[in-house]
Amino acid sequence: MSALFALATSLLWGLADFGGGLLTRRIPALTVVVVSQCVAVVVLGAIVVATGAWSEWGPQLWFAVAAGAVGPVAMLAFYRALALGPMGVVSPLGSIGVLVPVGVGLLLGERPGLLQYGGIAVAVVGVLLAGGPELRGAPVQRQAILLTFVAAFGFGAVMALIAEASTTVTGLFLALFVQRVTNVVAGGSALWLSVRRGARALPEEGGFRVVWAALPALAFVGLADVAANGTYAMAARTGPVTVAAVLASLYPVVTALAARGVLKEQLRTVQAAGAGLALLGTVLLAGG
Repeated sequence: MSALFALATSLLWGLADFGGGLLTRRIPALTVVVVSQCVAVVVLGAIVVATGAWSEWGPQLWFAVAAGAVGPVAMLAFYRALALGPMGVVSPLGSIGVLVPVGVGLLLGERPGLLQYGGIAVAVVGVLLAGGPELRGAPVQRQAILLTFVAAFGFGAVMALIAEASTTVTGLFLALFVQRVTNVVAGGSALWLSVRRGARALPEEGGFRVVWAALPALAFVGLADVAANGTYAMAARTGPVTVAAVLASLYPVVTALAARGVLKEQLRTVQAAGAGLALLGTVLLAGG
């Protein structure tokens, strides 16, 4: 069951990253983050009220607050990187953040079997190869790579933190709600400061009409991201964190395939080989 939750996480994060990357080509990245997370707050708030999850309030929610503070920084860096560079290159590099939760799992005493260690290595190499790789080029490409590394560490930290923020299903709803409220506060503050410094909160052409027209897509990005956090927390609670984190990090393959299907980005031979290795690593991890 842990493997299924983790693979669902990869699917949801991959689609959310693809949608977020497309939106930031038309709408400022901070606006994408704030609006998408506001939608998530509204939906999660309704779920928390309906399920009575308020009763799960406790000190463990500070992990959710920390995840909520780190999340907007990671998402902003990642969306800007996706807007600067090819999605099929940026997204796989972002998956190196898996080293954070894997390291936490090892520090907590988890010891995967030999087959699972092999699966971890094969899957990580496959995900990295699925992006190309294309590390040479103009300064813009180097900026995209730097932003991606910042995002990767942030995503890994969020994975580790949200896994510690709840012990029950209703507690998970509350933890995700607290995380998203913190997302909105942190992201909204950054957006306000950005506007004060002269940046635009709305697209130069079309303004608010563009954001309003994109609201369904923004809602999808926000809800897919929060659902992915939830499925990852379930995966980490029902199985080894070291395995769940690696399986959840396969989302770049989903992003690359979506970019090929929608944007007609051509997969190079090394990318196809990387996708195959990622699949093989998944099989080894699930079988171990």
